[in-house]
Amino acid sequence: MKPEKFLTCLACLCTLSLGAAMPAAAQAYPKGAVKWIVPFPPGGPTDIVGRIVAQQLQETWGQPVLVENKPGAGTMIGTDAVAKSAPDGQTIGMVITAHMINPALNPATIPYDTLKDLAHVTQLVTQHLVLVANASVPFNSVKELIAHAKAHPGKLNYASPGTGTSAHLAGELLKNESGIDMGHVPYKGSGPAKADLVAGRVDVMFDVYHSAKPLVEQGKLKVIALTSERQPANIKDYPLLAETIPGFNVTSLFGLIVRAGTPRSIVDRIQADTARILNKPEVRARLEALGLEIVGSTPEQFESFVRAELAKWAKVIKAANIKVD
Repeated sequence: MKPEKFLTCLACLCTLSLGAAMPAAAQAYPKGAVKWIVPFPPGGPTDIVGRIVAQQLQETWGQPVLVENKPGAGTMIGTDAVAKSAPDGQTIGMVITAHMINPALNPATIPYDTLKDLAHVTQLVTQHLVLVANASVPFNSVKELIAHAKAHPGKLNYASPGTGTSAHLAGELLKNESGIDMGHVPYKGSGPAKADLVAGRVDVMFDVYHSAKPLVEQGKLKVIALTSERQPANIKDYPLLAETIPGFNVTSLFGLIVRAGTPRSIVDRIQADTARILNKPEVRARLEALGLEIVGSTPEQFESFVRAELAKWAKVIKAANIKVD
């Protein structure tokens, strides 16, 4: 055999050996029951999405995937349980947008390092937000809102489900980027906030589109703009806030994390199996019925997104001097 042909064959054999070895580690996963941590009580959107995906993974893996609800501290209790678990993928956690807000909002109390203690596996889905207003306000676009706020300084206000929520920070981001003055009115949840918005006690609010949609269809609220950087496929053609304020992008998400140091083959196995599940027609239909857009990103894509969001919200929190008790 010619030397060059021998080397080519040897390289092929090495490649095949490595290819066989890589899946072997992942094929041994999971080793028994997997703990699936949801950082909210049962019954909410995060729990519902989590149980849909966990049930499908259980069927795929042939091992129990046990949902454990660990609410509290703005999702930090549940996330901390993942950060303190073994780096073997046997504990998987769900995260939402608060995951990227907490480090800047709670620097003295957060018990883990978001980037050093956790591995970001995948963003499951995106939940789109809208800027909605009471039906009677005298503006119908972002440009008109900004003009109205500048003509009536200190008069415009916006509701949120609470201090430090993504809806609150979206309002602060709008203020920063547009130079307007808007008063923040925090509530204990989006329900009371929307009730006062409909009643005209507050002017505008950032809300999940799927949640605001019934009130919009009833004519009690009106959509001023979508907060996504692009037009979502699953939402009516509303204007984008980014068309007036370039780069404005605020969405909500559900993602998966494991303990940092978990073997990459296991991280890839979780991501790949999850992506396949998300693209099953019956799963996609259930999630889209909840107003969610399928993502299924790679670990690199999710990590990059998390880093960008950490920087964005840290800047907003510092500029607004937001503090929580």
